[in-house]
Amino acid sequence: MAGKNHDLLAMALVGYEAEKVKIIAAMAEIRARLGQGSGAPAPAAPKRHGMSAAARRRIAAAQRKRWAAVKKSQAQSAAKAAVPKKRKLSAAGRKAIIAATKKRWAAQRKAAAKKTKPVAKAATKAVAAKAATAAAS
Repeated sequence: MAGKNHDLLAMALVGYEAEKVKIIAAMAEIRARLGQGSGAPAPAAPKRHGMSAAARRRIAAAQRKRWAAVKKSQAQSAAKAAVPKKRKLSAAGRKAIIAATKKRWAAQRKAAAKKTKPVAKAATKAVAAKAATAAAS
């Protein structure tokens, strides 16, 4: 079974090679008609010059140095931002807050006492009026 597949692939390769030769010949004829000379392909671009290993090392070292500086500045700014400044309350400020709180509570107690007193007085007056009517009868 493997022999048949191998033979089939070999025949397909021969057929494609023949088609490739026909296509290349047709392309050469078209180029000739267009005035590009013979069937030779267009000249390749000039060869680019390479860079020496020493130059690559210098460039890489400079890039590493730049990245190290960037990372160092980022780490420093992150460290500064991560530690918030601790604020301290002075003794005078603390006393002022305590005094204001006591004043507020005193005012609140006074207001609460005013709200309940009239109700108590009214209840006392009602009881007194009832007692007076009971005594009169």
